[in-house]
Amino acid sequence: MTDTENEIREFARVQPVEATPEMARFVAAMRRLQDIVVSTNPDATLWNDTAELIEDVCARLEEHKAPAGVAPAGRAPQLPGSGHPLMPPWQVVASGPDEVTMHGHFSRFHVGGNGAVHGGVIPLFYDWHFGMVVSAAGRPDSRTAFLHVDYRKITPTDEPLVSRAWIDSVDGRKMFVKATMIDSDGNVLSEASGLMIRLLPHQP
Repeated sequence: MTDTENEIREFARVQPVEATPEMARFVAAMRRLQDIVVSTNPDATLWNDTAELIEDVCARLEEHKAPAGVAPAGRAPQLPGSGHPLMPPWQVVASGPDEVTMHGHFSRFHVGGNGAVHGGVIPLFYDWHFGMVVSAAGRPDSRTAFLHVDYRKITPTDEPLVSRAWIDSVDGRKMFVKATMIDSDGNVLSEASGLMIRLLPHQP
């Protein structure tokens, strides 16, 4: 076995899971809650009553804590955001060894102001997308060394968007990646470039 194959085995920690209908329902409810939380203004009584309900949910779920690699959030590719509520509701629609294309949208939860997606959400999305490229290329776990985003147009919410990310070049442990996000009319909303560095077996 080669050194590269050994490294791939060393880092093969996170495996995809099949999302159950119950998990899909829960994640959809979480996404709805996130959107509602940032777009509502109830009175003090409702704030308190709702907080009590959420605190009860937290207490019930905490009884079922699972370690990383076991908890399914972020490991369910059939769900938007792979089942992780922090990730925007996008999904992979095409994947190859050199590039990954995703379709999705942003919602009220991601608004920064005036109906536009928060500028900080875009790098989060691209970092996640670049990780998809690393996985599709069959490379071991990598860390982001740098991530640069050029904002070309305002990114809207609740509109279908497309993002394509691809490998620009590879130099040993370094993988340079690029990406472009467009709207349904083909307008370029943002472009990104980054450097993903393959971890050594002893690195966390």
